[in-house]
Amino acid sequence: MWAVLPLLCAGAWLLGAPACGAAELAANSLEKFHFQSWMVQHQKKYSSEEYYHRLQVFASNLREINAHNARNHTFKMGLNQFSDMSFDELKRKYLWSEPQNCSATKSNYLRGTGPYPPSMDWRKKGNFVTPVKNQGSCGSCWTFSTTGALESAVAIATGKLPFLAEQQLVDCAQNFNNHGCQGGLPSQAFEYIRYNKGIMGEDTYPYRGQDGDCKYQPSKAIAFVKDVANITLNDEEAMVEAVALHNPVSFAFEVTADFMMYRKGIYSSTSCRKTPDKVNHAVLAVGYGEEKGIPYWIVKNSWGPNWGMKGYFLIERGKNMCGLAACASFPIPLV
Repeated sequence: MWAVLPLLCAGAWLLGAPACGAAELAANSLEKFHFQSWMVQHQKKYSSEEYYHRLQVFASNLREINAHNARNHTFKMGLNQFSDMSFDELKRKYLWSEPQNCSATKSNYLRGTGPYPPSMDWRKKGNFVTPVKNQGSCGSCWTFSTTGALESAVAIATGKLPFLAEQQLVDCAQNFNNHGCQGGLPSQAFEYIRYNKGIMGEDTYPYRGQDGDCKYQPSKAIAFVKDVANITLNDEEAMVEAVALHNPVSFAFEVTADFMMYRKGIYSSTSCRKTPDKVNHAVLAVGYGEEKGIPYWIVKNSWGPNWGMKGYFLIERGKNMCGLAACASFPIPLV
């Protein structure tokens, strides 16, 4: 029944070994000052050898940020919790680095003809979106995309916003071709919840950010899935309709190096690809809009509230940017 599908956000937790050598750039005094201030802000401590390696990586990232912000882009970069990491390290820890393919997900969502509202933001419609969460050193973005969508679906249907257990999906959803901290897909996680007859709350099944044994207790389930709506591959207009009329939508896209230091604005990339076999990160579209003639999605990430725009980012809409119209789906709750 279940085809072999790609993993999203699979992670290896070990960072690369320090790469010290003559080829490294020399950090100047201002970069050293910024690094030490950043270390205090993020409560970082290193061995002496690791310190010099991380300083070089930080300085390189800072120079890239400054160069990017000096050019005419639709988004700005900034320092964040990843600023002492290379993109290869970020990929190993937070993303799935091998080519992926979302096209195996069978679509079943039939959209109308519109028109739809020019903008939408479920955060402003009421208490329908939970606060931004943090997946930590576990490739579990797919679980946060899943719970975020179902939390909102239940809140829209009942007026009560639950906080659902990502850890249950990490530990228990393997039979639906998900692999815990090694990755998975929201569409498959919705199917797991549907056939499993429920998902527990965060309070009774707290997040630990590592693989564990399944501890699901059916009597403590607080949210249920009646059906799953899978949007046709690359159909962004159907995503607009779904977000406008129904629910925030889970989707996957390809994260590339320029996204790592995103700070604000409408993200757009020339380095990412638009094909469904390259996506490596799952997130949640909670709305859409347009600014200075550029349409965008409002997207909830799972890298904590200090990343991006208080944990959110905007990404260009209408161009299938970075393959974002791949693997789009949302749950229909059983209430």
